[in-house]
Amino acid sequence: MEWLSTENVIAVGTAVLGVLASAGVLWYERRVPRRKRIGYRVQLDTPIGNNSAAGQANVRLGLFNETRGMADATLVLLRFENDGSQAIGREDYDSAELHGLIAEFEGRTVRGIAVTLPPRTEHMMGHFSAATGLRHDGNRLYIPRVPLNKGKHFKLLILLGGGATDSPVRIIGDLVDGDVVETRSTTLDDTPPLFSRPARVLTVLLTACVITLSTLVMVRGETPPPIGCEKGSLKVVGSTAFEPVAEELAAKYEQDCPGSQITVDARGSAAGIRELKEAGESQQTGSPALVTLSDGPKSAEDEQLTENRVAVSAFALVVNDKVGVRNLSLRDVRRLYTGEIRTWSELGGADLPVILASRNSNSGTRGVFQRRILHGFEPAESSADCHEKSDRRARVFRCELDSTDQVLATVADIPGAIGYSELRTGTPTKGVRHLTLAGHRPAIDGAYPFREIEYAHTYGRPPADSLASSFLNYAMRGSGQDVVRTHGHLPCYTPEGLKICGS
Repeated sequence: MEWLSTENVIAVGTAVLGVLASAGVLWYERRVPRRKRIGYRVQLDTPIGNNSAAGQANVRLGLFNETRGMADATLVLLRFENDGSQAIGREDYDSAELHGLIAEFEGRTVRGIAVTLPPRTEHMMGHFSAATGLRHDGNRLYIPRVPLNKGKHFKLLILLGGGATDSPVRIIGDLVDGDVVETRSTTLDDTPPLFSRPARVLTVLLTACVITLSTLVMVRGETPPPIGCEKGSLKVVGSTAFEPVAEELAAKYEQDCPGSQITVDARGSAAGIRELKEAGESQQTGSPALVTLSDGPKSAEDEQLTENRVAVSAFALVVNDKVGVRNLSLRDVRRLYTGEIRTWSELGGADLPVILASRNSNSGTRGVFQRRILHGFEPAESSADCHEKSDRRARVFRCELDSTDQVLATVADIPGAIGYSELRTGTPTKGVRHLTLAGHRPAIDGAYPFREIEYAHTYGRPPADSLASSFLNYAMRGSGQDVVRTHGHLPCYTPEGLKICGS
């Protein structure tokens, strides 16, 4: 039973510990404050006589120096508060007497008391009288059953004699289903804790869980290869526009996943689709170890192919730098390709003939250009080498090339040439300039129309544990997304990519 491995047992155990710790803290936070509670503390205990017998001499001015019997007098200020979460009534005091609590001062005698209340609680003064149990006898002060709402308090200022300050002060009494506890105030010099004690305990427990799991991963072995690496051989064919991306993806996958071998053979989207269909039809069962990249979706008759959206690619019209034209309307582009415009001077450019450096019929980029820009087909080829017009009767000077690199090299070499390619982010080809369309610069998003989704096709659906599936996951959802971005494309499986790829 593989799930009973040491790693799984410890992982489950630490997770359970974290859940129990969280539940315990929640229980504590909810259960404990529900108890009724009176907190008390001594806020002042100071001599007001000379207290020479106790070695506590001080400076005395006025009545304290002259009043009889004040030589050993002290003042104590006691604060009582409801610091629980429920109101306390008279019936909540656990006492059979009239009073509710007793304050006992060891070694001292109570001589007098004064009650102080917070603002807007003057109505509570009626609870402090002899009739409600307020009295003193020797070293004891009897405190009435004072009802206290949550957060309310009162203070007792007590005049004592016959003893030194800091002698023990004890509160006697209790609450039914509650507590009477000594509390501590935060002085101006104290820094209050950032987190409560339960929060600190929970943090320590959860940190221990994380450290345990981290140590387990480091001790038990090396980090597993990413994305479920698969071994074997795979061939990637199709789009020459996407060829630089495919080559880098293949190299990085082989580096991350030893034992895999991926060959890239880009000869055009249409040629790649044909090769994939032939490989699938010749194989009796299953899906061949072949992936085709194409600029645009499959055709309606290719039902046996499974397509995956990889990225959004931007394309651009490119012209020779000597043309002198930097922007074209879509109407002017179509007029160039129908032969209505034959020299660049008709568009305000140089007196050079218009030479169309196009792609052959295998090109997915050509298909994108025809769908997105021309809304129709390009004219027939009229030149075999892009230098001489072989068909003198043709209205256009047009040649066909096998790859994007050939288009860029030809446009750079021939004054007056115009072509198209994907929008590359590397060093631009010398002598070649991008055209803006209707004032819009080449871009993946926005109003620029010359863009398309790059698809990866397989014959049928390859097994989940195949190299083809693993490579596609790597390219679309894994580390390969960084490679796609580096080349100027937008991965479909990103928040911004989903908006475009899904539209």
